[in-house]
Amino acid sequence: MSMTRLNHSRHGMAARSRLGSALALVCALSVLIGVIGPPSADAATARIPLGTAAQFAVLAGSTITNTGPTTITGDVGLSPGTAITGFPPGQVTGTVHAADAVALQAKNDLTAAYNDAASRATTATVPVELGGTTKTAGVYDSPAGTFGITGTLTLDGQGDTSSVFIFKAASTLITASASKVVLINGARAANVYWKVGSSATLGTYSTMRGNILALASITVTTGVTVKGRVLTQTAAVTLDTDTITR
Repeated sequence: MSMTRLNHSRHGMAARSRLGSALALVCALSVLIGVIGPPSADAATARIPLGTAAQFAVLAGSTITNTGPTTITGDVGLSPGTAITGFPPGQVTGTVHAADAVALQAKNDLTAAYNDAASRATTATVPVELGGTTKTAGVYDSPAGTFGITGTLTLDGQGDTSSVFIFKAASTLITASASKVVLINGARAANVYWKVGSSATLGTYSTMRGNILALASITVTTGVTVKGRVLTQTAAVTLDTDTITR
């Protein structure tokens, strides 16, 4: 064999070896993707597991106090407090758990959910005032650590019913009278989370969508409609002629 032909043969063998290695890598990656699936979306887009707290429309730590003909669809729970007052005239379509094992477990699961929400990486820092804006899926906080809604906040799912919206308030959430949270294009109340570092106050005749996970108290003033959950860890939930649907 001539030197030229020998060199060509060696080059051919080297090329085939490189090609074989590349094909082996592609096959390995294909197998790996088949096992674990494609790269996952950012953890911030995942739902927050509520555990047994998901069965509750209202959950509190110290007291639950109601005035007027509030209607609640979903369970009502309190732990470690025992005082649930104002039912009737308030009506609950569900089970009331006061300082029992079910309420205690739900509170523990709520704490885990709150900590999960707090740990999510922020995708956008936005002004305190959310009213008059449209937000797509993501994790939001504000420079002041608070959120307010005056007017209408629109949450746009962009055609994805699994889109998740997380709002992290280091201290308070306050909605104005007659304010609204509106869901469009597949956005769902079950996938909206309001993590509140101290207390939330929902203004009279306002409309809220999503799960409020508060560290301290939640005050739901007269005539508020909530599609979601009102869940607080340590303090009270106060209601007044409201409609809360889990």
